Amino acid sequence: MQQGTIRRNKDGHLEIGGCDAVQLARRFGTPLYVLDEEDIRRRCRAYREAMATHAPGGMVAYAGKALLCQAICRLIAEEGLGLDLVSGGELYTALSAGFPAGRILFHGNNKSPAELEQALRAEVGLIVVDNEAELEVLSELARAMTRKPRILLRLTPGVEAHTHQYIQTGLEDSKFGFGITDGRAEAAVKRALALDSLSLTGFHCHIGSQILDLDGFEAAVGVMAAFLTRMRDELGFIAQSLDLGGGLGIRYTDADNPPSIGEMVRRVACALDKACQTAVYPRPRLILEPGRSIVGEAGITLYTVGAVKDLPGLRRYVPIDGGMADNPRVALYQALYHAELADRPTAGKTSVVTVTGKCCESGDILIWDIPLPNPKFGDILAVFSSGAYHYSMASNYNRLPRPAMISCFRNQADLIVTRESYQDLVRLDCIPARFNGAAEALELMAGAGE
Repeated sequence: MQQGTIRRNKDGHLEIGGCDAVQLARRFGTPLYVLDEEDIRRRCRAYREAMATHAPGGMVAYAGKALLCQAICRLIAEEGLGLDLVSGGELYTALSAGFPAGRILFHGNNKSPAELEQALRAEVGLIVVDNEAELEVLSELARAMTRKPRILLRLTPGVEAHTHQYIQTGLEDSKFGFGITDGRAEAAVKRALALDSLSLTGFHCHIGSQILDLDGFEAAVGVMAAFLTRMRDELGFIAQSLDLGGGLGIRYTDADNPPSIGEMVRRVACALDKACQTAVYPRPRLILEPGRSIVGEAGITLYTVGAVKDLPGLRRYVPIDGGMADNPRVALYQALYHAELADRPTAGKTSVVTVTGKCCESGDILIWDIPLPNPKFGDILAVFSSGAYHYSMASNYNRLPRPAMISCFRNQADLIVTRESYQDLVRLDCIPARFNGAAEALELMAGAGE
């Protein structure tokens, strides 16, 4: 499975960014997140160029929830994109990396007052308001801090995206945003316009993630354009910006056939142009928030194979030194992946195996029934398309340290996230003083029982 700069070198080893994956595993250890920096930059530029062609003046804001660390913030800044963030922690990461605050969109369905204050102090470019309570709290904070933030209202368009139910976000029955059909969206517009400490500039919607069918995006444009027109006709409000979120899918296996970035942007922009022409509405600035389609296929994860277990007539289990702690997507979404042995050519896939993680869960299965060339102890397994929602969703389940992450670019590998140590696992633990006598108490109890 070749994508970006990932390919086989003369030794039959996988390489990424010109760096031999087997050598990377030896140098940095496993599990190891590896990023193809050139591919990430290429995808950023593809979005930027497509927007310049089809929606001049538009904005591409990378969705940080897919993968975020300080190095990624610097890369996104260098490529001229904005940044879509959803928590105080993400915002702190971006600001500490020197990302321009004016290019930040601050999201979240339950922002705390402290997070809203943080966004106001930083003077982020846009705050996307999710609900009525947030609208009031933000207004009060802005007035007290003598700020007037530019806001978008997040709406639920009632569009069903063809993806897993857990990552559909645009349905009417959703924890996100103001409903259009139930009247909450219109009421929010009226209230926002009445609050002199806020500047309503437009609307946002997001229909889901890992979307391979562009019809859903066009349907969302139609619903949002109709709402924009109604707000103009009823309230005299003209939206300056329309944010249609992200969600473009990627190729996880050969069965996936995602549209190109250019085609996605073209279809969405053309649908918006047509809707605005029909309604005689000034076309608002188009904002898109891609995440997975920028970093997903640009990542592979390297693992070391452990003791292979054969169950005659049933299955061959191939355990790795990672699992659901560093990739929860299989357990959450029944996600499918392609994998290859990084240290041996793929010719002669003689075994059909099941790749298992090391977590103490029967459900910690990474890939069911995949053909591989007879994996053995010590092999390096590479799992493809693991750049998005792996590091960002990783946990310390079973007290497993989270993996390191490196960026490979033009034959150079650089550490961008250090591997956690066992010391890191206990660094925030606290033992109450009253526990200090526990050992003595146990000794007394033992003595009393003799």
